[in-house]
Amino acid sequence: MTLTRESNIAVTEVLTVPSRKRRKGVRVHFSQFKWLYLLLLPGLVYFALFRYGPMYGAIIAFKDYVPFLGINDSQWVGLKHFEAFFASPDFGRLLANTLILAALSLLICFPITIIAAILLNELRVTVLQRSVQTLIYIPHFLSWTVVASLTYLLFALDLGPLFQLINSVLGTHIDFLTDPGWFRPLIVLQDIWKNTGWGTIIFLAALATVDQEQYEAAIIDGAGRFQRVWHVTLPSIRPTIVVLLILRMGEVLNTGFEQIYLMTNSLNRQVADVFDTYVYFMGITQGSYSYSTAVGLFKAVVGVVLIFGANWLSKRFTQNGVF
Repeated sequence: MTLTRESNIAVTEVLTVPSRKRRKGVRVHFSQFKWLYLLLLPGLVYFALFRYGPMYGAIIAFKDYVPFLGINDSQWVGLKHFEAFFASPDFGRLLANTLILAALSLLICFPITIIAAILLNELRVTVLQRSVQTLIYIPHFLSWTVVASLTYLLFALDLGPLFQLINSVLGTHIDFLTDPGWFRPLIVLQDIWKNTGWGTIIFLAALATVDQEQYEAAIIDGAGRFQRVWHVTLPSIRPTIVVLLILRMGEVLNTGFEQIYLMTNSLNRQVADVFDTYVYFMGITQGSYSYSTAVGLFKAVVGVVLIFGANWLSKRFTQNGVF
């Protein structure tokens, strides 16, 4: 009996000592990094209030939401709004317009950001490099309202300088702002001008970590500048490219509301309507809150699936991924 009691006490002490050490280690850790956690607190509060908190309202996608009744008292309708959306004649057009703009962004805007970062990295004159960086950063801080206004001024019918220049060179009379065929090129050009400089920041940081000895070895082997970029620079920043590409896959159906809305008019609406503007028109202007929430939830689910799918493919073929 005595041996049993002593053995139980010994086991309890063995289990208690690591637990105490663990609690002490946690206290030491928090006391050592308390200021970092304090800096992290506003971000956590922001995401809790404005990102995770509103998720509760997504349940109105499965209800016939009536503002006077509130979310809890509104009637459940199941997948009614999703079925109506998929059966709508607008679904195919919206999906096509959204995917085309997303594909143009991935195939044109994303590679141009990488190319711009590499070109900046190759500049050897520091003053010139910083001057160019500053010039291409500035457009990012302009709102889409300013960007759209500049576009209207430059391409205005009969008065815009670019309207006159392009039409005089081509011998045509194209109204770029209302022609449906020019809507997507204008959106891509705006995106390139506004976001390319800002997008180079992460790639320039990745380029700064490339081992310089690899460049020296490539030079000794007789590699030219283009060969060094192709065989040293790009493989070195490939993990960064893959991670950013995976994250962009989650934004495929999020083409951006403000830019598209400002450039849309009655003549180009057939190619300009995307999911983001459709949610606005159905939810805000027509008051179909449950229906528009169902569309938004559909976008979110597709984005999550694309991120996980792209991450799985990336880890399978390149061994790089986000998680």
